[in-house]
Amino acid sequence: MIIKEVTNYIEELAPLDYAEEFDNVGLLVGSYNTKISGILVTLDTLEATVEEAITKKCNLIISFHPIIFGGLKKLNGNSYVERVVLKAIKNDIAIYATHTALDNSKNGVSAKMCEILGLRNTKVLIPKKGIIKKLTTYVPINDSDTLKNSLFSVGAGSIGNYDHCSFNVLGNGTYKGNEESNPVIGEKGKLHTEKEIKISIIYESKYEKSILEALKENHPYEEVAYEIVMTENIHQNIGMGMIGELSSEMEEKDFLLYLKKTMKTDCVRHSALINKKIKKVAVLGGSGSFAISNAKKAGADAYISADFKYHEFFKAENSILLADIGHYESEQFTKNLLVDYLTKKISNFAVILSEKSTNPIYYI
Repeated sequence: MIIKEVTNYIEELAPLDYAEEFDNVGLLVGSYNTKISGILVTLDTLEATVEEAITKKCNLIISFHPIIFGGLKKLNGNSYVERVVLKAIKNDIAIYATHTALDNSKNGVSAKMCEILGLRNTKVLIPKKGIIKKLTTYVPINDSDTLKNSLFSVGAGSIGNYDHCSFNVLGNGTYKGNEESNPVIGEKGKLHTEKEIKISIIYESKYEKSILEALKENHPYEEVAYEIVMTENIHQNIGMGMIGELSSEMEEKDFLLYLKKTMKTDCVRHSALINKKIKKVAVLGGSGSFAISNAKKAGADAYISADFKYHEFFKAENSILLADIGHYESEQFTKNLLVDYLTKKISNFAVILSEKSTNPIYYI
């Protein structure tokens, strides 16, 4: 296999379009055309991780966090980031990162947290904007069904639990081809009026390339007129965090002890206890203080994430239990998720779970 084949599988789970604008996801080091000798899956890529890949004869590292986040202006080995990149390049090891693309996946980081905690009836906490686009095109009446079906077949027209969705308006299209034109209907040099259907159809941005290919392959005209706009629609199955329910409600202290044990953390920082039973729980892997208001609005009894600052605990306002379990601890099961997923997709190829803990924080 080559790297591109593996990353195609990963992007079925976590399309790069799902990533936040500030992020740096995808293949960070190496070539998509490189043949793979082995795959090592990790949460972070450190020098020890690259050493592990060398020892285990893996030339592709699938990492959750990107080792290159901001721009690298030099590669002198003066920082741990530069040393990792240099070591990977010297040993022909590629590095691929998923990060917020997997954070925003319905079956990603937060979904894994829900699974570990045994939450049921889960749904996305903060549905993502900027994912749903609208395509509008114009086609002769007799060709409209063929064109629409070709677009539907590659992912266009799906809204939540519905598919084959479109809006159609009958009208008159006009055009006049020059001497270099080759009109399918009408004659070059003559103004032509054709009964056309205006088709508007929404789609998830990850399908755009396939949709435009289908449009151009199945539209009868020599020149295809179309427009694309970003909509304000949100995708209910894509976004940050999740919210679900425990199988039975718990006392706050019992819940915190359960959380500490289940998420394998040495420390749970939490807001004041408010004598409220815990049933509805919101989660978000990594730095999630920005979603406190979302968890409260969703009616969560508790919100589990990481990296809460001192003043952010005041936002609990005696209405919710905030629990900071640590950044690494909230995301630690992500590499298991990726290994399980890739093993099912590539059953005849070694996908190895990194044995190295990359947690930079220790407790005494």
